[in-house]
Amino acid sequence: MARKPRVHFPGALYHVMARGNQGQAIFTDDADRRRYLDLLQESQRRHNYRVYAYVLMGNHIHHLIQIGQTPLAKVMQNILFRYTRYWNAKYKKIGHLFQGRYKAILCDKGNYLLELIRYLHLNPVRSKLVQDPDRYPWSSHAAYLARTGTKWIAVDEVLPLFAKRPAQAISAYRRFVRDGLQLGHRDELYEVVEPLHCRGLRLKRRFANISTFRRRSRCSADGGERMPRRSG
Repeated sequence: MARKPRVHFPGALYHVMARGNQGQAIFTDDADRRRYLDLLQESQRRHNYRVYAYVLMGNHIHHLIQIGQTPLAKVMQNILFRYTRYWNAKYKKIGHLFQGRYKAILCDKGNYLLELIRYLHLNPVRSKLVQDPDRYPWSSHAAYLARTGTKWIAVDEVLPLFAKRPAQAISAYRRFVRDGLQLGHRDELYEVVEPLHCRGLRLKRRFANISTFRRRSRCSADGGERMPRRSG
């Protein structure tokens, strides 16, 4: 049976996840991670959507994206296809790199934007790769600490929510993230609005009250990963 197309909501915020096929690693060195980030950055510029956060793990990725006029399906399919092509050429492989379609969680930006950014940036800590998120090099956390010139991350929209002055905002953001170390798994951050295969205006009416058609979806905890480090 053919898959039904995903419904497109311009301006919607999504927590996007993609996992390696059968749990396999999707990054083996820094060059792989840089290539993936190059594709993400290129996609963001081409399709003009907002990236609020990302984290690259050993066998999966997380993104927090607010899409524009280009459907999320087109964005993610292009990124994952191009990265798979790169991977197969480099490692002389064929076939699928990622396990099925990516997962996309439709999120309430007003209530959960900051929580989701924190949750993504703490993923390496929860997976026991590092004890401090500041020490993980492959997430957008460093951009919020003004350590990288990652202008394609929507830092300038988020940091003023903490304080007006940049230094104070960064300090408050760091405290906010570290406070999340005590929270553990957050079920409400994994509530998926599905199925998104309804039609027409009926879907739009129901979308206003997402609690009427949400179901739970969980990401399994990862094990056996080692912290990826930047070379050089």
